[in-house]
Formats: sequence, C-alpha cells, structure tokens
Amino acid sequence: MLKKQGLIIKLAYGVLFSFTFILLLTTQASSQFNQITFIRDSLPNGLQIIYNVDKTAPVVATVMHYRVGSRDEIPGKTGYAHFFEHLMFESTRDIPRATIDKYVQEAAGNLNAHTSWDETVFFFQLPSNQVKLALWVESQRLRTLKVDSIGVETQRGVVTEELKMRTDNQPYGSLIQKLCENLFPGTPYSWATIGFVKDIADAKISDFKEFYDEYYQPNNTTLVISGDIIVDSVKHWVRQYFGMYPKGKDPKKTQFTLKPLEKGTRELIEDPKAQLPALFIGYRGPKLSDPDYYALNMFTKILAVGESSRLNKRLVEKEQVAVASAVIPLSLQYSGAVILFGVSAPGKKISEVEKIAFNEIENVINEGITDEEFTKAKNISEAEFIADKKNVLPKASALATYYSYYGDPDLINTEIKNFYKVTKDDVIRAAKKYFLTDKRVILTYVPKGYTEK
Repeated sequence: MLKKQGLIIKLAYGVLFSFTFILLLTTQASSQFNQITFIRDSLPNGLQIIYNVDKTAPVVATVMHYRVGSRDEIPGKTGYAHFFEHLMFESTRDIPRATIDKYVQEAAGNLNAHTSWDETVFFFQLPSNQVKLALWVESQRLRTLKVDSIGVETQRGVVTEELKMRTDNQPYGSLIQKLCENLFPGTPYSWATIGFVKDIADAKISDFKEFYDEYYQPNNTTLVISGDIIVDSVKHWVRQYFGMYPKGKDPKKTQFTLKPLEKGTRELIEDPKAQLPALFIGYRGPKLSDPDYYALNMFTKILAVGESSRLNKRLVEKEQVAVASAVIPLSLQYSGAVILFGVSAPGKKISEVEKIAFNEIENVINEGITDEEFTKAKNISEAEFIADKKNVLPKASALATYYSYYGDPDLINTEIKNFYKVTKDDVIRAAKKYFLTDKRVILTYVPKGYTEK
C-alpha cells in the first residue's frame, strides 16, 4: 500500500508507465521474502527513529519523512510543501549554498526528495562509512535551514519553471489539477501538489518562514536508517545531531470532511501539445486505511495493469482503437482516486475508446473475473510487495511511511496478508461500489483542430 505515496507524482505526471518488472517477478514465492527486523527509538523532542540492520552490502540509506504535504496548505498559499522540497537543497547555518550535492557526490552517494499531498520525504544512499554525513545534513535542514532572499528567489525561479514545464509545456499537463478540483472539491486535495504559479510568485519570505517553523519540527518527523550499521554507534550520532533541538508546538493540521460527489464532470480540452487524443476517467477511491483498498487495487490490476489486462486486450489488441491504456492510482491518507486512461490510435475516434472502456468495465462487473485473472492480480500484488523490500532504500522508505501513516512499521512484514484475504466476491463488490456511478470525472484531451470524422 504505502509504496504508492512515493510513486504518485511520477505516475501522475509521467502518465505512461510499465509493470514489466513486476510481471517478471510473479513466479517468485512469498517464502523468498525474509522478515524485516527493526528497532524503534525516539528522542525527547518527539523525533521518531527506526533502525534496520542489513549487512548484504556496505551501504546505508536514510529517509527523513516529514508529515507535511500540499493538504496542509490553504487557498492562495499553495505549493509551499513542494517549494521546501527544493529549498532544502540550498543552505543551512553551517552548510554553504550549492554544496549538499557536492558533499554527497564526493562521498559516492546519491540523494533525492519527493512531495505529495500528505508527505515530504528526503533520502540519501551512501557507503555505510558515510552515514554521519547524511545525519549531519538532515539535522541541519531540520531546524537551521536558511529561508533567505538568495535561496528563496533562486528556488522561486526553479519551481516556477517546473510548474510551467509540467502544466504548459507537456501534453495533458492540466490533468492532475483538473482531476483534483473535480474529485475533491472544497478540500486541500483539490489542487495539485505543485500548486499554482501565482501563489509561489506572491509568497513572501515571511510566509515561507512561517510554514517552515510550523511543520519542519522534530515532533512532525520520522527518521529511518537502514543498511550496514552498528545501531549503538548510529544512535549516539542521532542524539548528537538531532537531540539539541527542542520539541516544536503541535503543527496545525487541516481538518476537512470529504463529502460525496454531487455530480459527474465532463470536459473536452483542446491541447496543442497533444499529438494524439487521450481519455482520462477519474473515480473516487478508498483512502489508504480503508479495507476496500486491497480489493479495489486488485480490480484495477485485472482491468488495466499490463498487456493481459482487460482494457489493453480490448482497446489495444482486439479493437485496435488505442495505442495505450493503463491506470494511475492516487492513494491518499484521507481519500483516493483511480484514473483510467487510453490514448487513441492514429485515425481512430476517441469516442470509441470511451465507449469500449465503459463497456469493458460493465463486462467485468456483470460477468465476474476468472480464476486466472484473480491469481494474476494476487501474484502481481505479491511481486510488488517482495520487490519493494529488497534493498535498503525501499525498506527505509516503507518503514517511514508505515510508521507515519499508521504508527505500525511492522506492516512492512504483514501488509501482504491483506491481499491474501481478498476474495473474488470482494473484488466485484469493491468494483460495484466505486465504479458503478455517474459521479466521475471524464477528461478528453484532443490536439488543436481535432474533429471526429
């Protein structure tokens, strides 16, 4: 379940993605998954720490998981969480500008970060003898980040260009924003994580400082260290680097109720960047902690994941009206969404893609699923679960997310059981609950001047 938060942005903005690596793993038995052991710890300032020892290679990964995302923003001040994903690579009290990347590269490591609606996550992967470097940098960024004019204006330009690139300069660029505002109206999920250009342009340094002081506090953070470590030594360094900071006040958390959708939405968008028409159908889905998640997840695998999925076989192989079809999951802490899409083949009508897609959804729900399809969906779920826990960085990320969302890092070992419990009847029940509705968002993107003949 929780690998999804880390993948959301890549799936949503990349649109087309492949599950080939998963299918290659479906023959692996669950016995190949070894239980992951870990040690939990905390500091008086509220920082939560998880240690995982993995001696398979002389490497270490650290994950700093802040429980802040775009849902903690307000209208008129969007994009701040994503902005800090960038600003955290600027300078701190003791780290000069443009040196964090240099330090890590010289240590033969790599680093990155991502932001979603519910989280902001930073990670390092380094040779194990460089773990102190990662801890020092993260401790500096936690409370001594420089939120000043040089860093802010530099990253304001970078983020503005990224916003334009994602929305204006690529095909179907307005997709996520349009889906969010129609699927989650009146809530902090109703804007894309990246926010709006005007809000970033209008933001004052004092606005950013207020956001930083509110959410980037030890008691709003989970740190995971996974790899070839000596726990007692790393515990000492964690206390040395992070223990000096006082506990912050409890951060503000936006409370909202996600009301049922009152109506469906349909929009035709002329997109000069699109070479082929594309159809996107968005449905509300279950939140991460909802038991329905597992059954609906398996339904979408049967419907739209891989070459053997119902939609690919029908749209791409049999009818040949589309060149691609797949599913984009948005799995959030307080809600969820499932977005089906198809890109029409040259010379084919996008209306035919829509007609066949809805027909195939009805066929699956009315006629049921085969034993072969059900087994395939379970195999993919198992393969995803196994593949996502093999290396230190995915393990560290999973431990951080399981703890931050559920307070239970042991789900890294046990969550697969929730898939095993799903029955064929559960799959169809969930499909009917979430897909048999006209309260959905249908977005059709067409090239400039496109008309159906």
